[in-house]
Amino acid sequence: MTHHPPHHEPDAPRDLVGIGIGPFNLSLAALAHPLTELDAVFYEQRPAFHWHPGLLIDGATIQVPFLADLVTLADPASPWTFLNYLKARDRLFPFYFAERFHIQRAEYDAYCRWVSENLPGLRFGHQIDAVRWNPERDLFEVDFTQLDTDGEAEALGRTYTRNIVLGIGTEPYVPDPLKPLVEAPTVPVVHAADYLDHRDTLLAADHVTVVGSGQSGAEIFLDLLRDRPTGHEKLHWLGRTEAFAPMEYSKLGLEHFTPDYTRYFHALTESVRDRLVTTQWQLHKGIDADTLAAIHDELYRRTLHGGWPDAVLTPGVRVRTAGRIGTTKIELHLEHIQQNTRSRLTTDAVVLATGYQERPLDRILAGLDPYLRRDSRERPRVDEHFRLLLDPSVTATGSHVYVQNAERHTHGIGTPDLGLAAWRSATILNALTDKDPYPLPTRTAFTTFGLEQHTPRIPTARQAPALTPLIDGR
Repeated sequence: MTHHPPHHEPDAPRDLVGIGIGPFNLSLAALAHPLTELDAVFYEQRPAFHWHPGLLIDGATIQVPFLADLVTLADPASPWTFLNYLKARDRLFPFYFAERFHIQRAEYDAYCRWVSENLPGLRFGHQIDAVRWNPERDLFEVDFTQLDTDGEAEALGRTYTRNIVLGIGTEPYVPDPLKPLVEAPTVPVVHAADYLDHRDTLLAADHVTVVGSGQSGAEIFLDLLRDRPTGHEKLHWLGRTEAFAPMEYSKLGLEHFTPDYTRYFHALTESVRDRLVTTQWQLHKGIDADTLAAIHDELYRRTLHGGWPDAVLTPGVRVRTAGRIGTTKIELHLEHIQQNTRSRLTTDAVVLATGYQERPLDRILAGLDPYLRRDSRERPRVDEHFRLLLDPSVTATGSHVYVQNAERHTHGIGTPDLGLAAWRSATILNALTDKDPYPLPTRTAFTTFGLEQHTPRIPTARQAPALTPLIDGR
């Protein structure tokens, strides 16, 4: 491919600065690429693109179809589709005969890296230090540090932009009782995000405990189980949920990951949204049924010659506290939620499959704090077009801050879902360009989620989000 990025004068303001290059901002960059009038640049602290490298377990698949790539659901004719990636690698016919609707994680990671290595306008090795609003120029100031190959500061820089999109993603979540163990380098307690880096050490440990009853916990337990000797597995798998439950994967259930449901959820009151998020865990935190079946098959295979595998699977358990015993053992203090009983478990290694949480925006948005509008829990308010609600003195100029994968409290459980990436990116670009470069469907689900139909409104770039009427009267 031959690319001709738009010429940019050093002091000229950009139309868009993206902060973070994960799948969501990579999607936005790919869809922005053909919009030649748009001057956009994306910054990322890491030296190159990597997508959950510690969880690229052999055979593990992503939980959405390959059509949920960076661009297809907004522009299937884009040169950045997964199918075009296969064509560029002479793998289209093998993929055709493989008949795979869900691809392996490693292949999704390789596809995204292919896009990131060929797409212009991406600046890896750039750390964003501050974001401010400059009222004299009616522009955002973005300060950054350019890093060398060792991650050390090499040069300072600043750019001005009319719009910003935050795509800084999530970070591993570690429960408070286990933080001291993770922070002690000599203790084999690792988050699932780093599993492959420590896999050999974990396999060599005498006894391993996996904490977490979601997909990552299931995949890691299965991977460890397959490499432990029959009858001497010495594995524990613990989870807080009441069961090792399958993910809700019915076709109508999946309609919770459509633009229709996202719009419906956004229109609900804040209190209802907060309650719903806590009850919908099985829509996105359950375990793929095929993974559960593979675990059962592996356990059953180990009973063929008599006896039971030395593996304990216990849901409904939380870790109250944890500590070290000498230099080689770990003691977990457990509580069974339903029985209201407590016990202790001694183990040699722990894998925390305890999920991820949104990275807080406060640090990067500290310079914009006087302009931010917040909800009753001091979270940034986000309009239906993924724009932070800012003071009218900012938005009246046509400038906005967009967010990606940081708006679960306003847009629901589909926020981190790869299947909505292209639609959200297209929504952002339609709003930002004051045009409709990506016509989007007005209906995407057979389910009607409320008694009143909600018709999406196409904004203009100069249109400031209304501050009244306010949801919940705030």
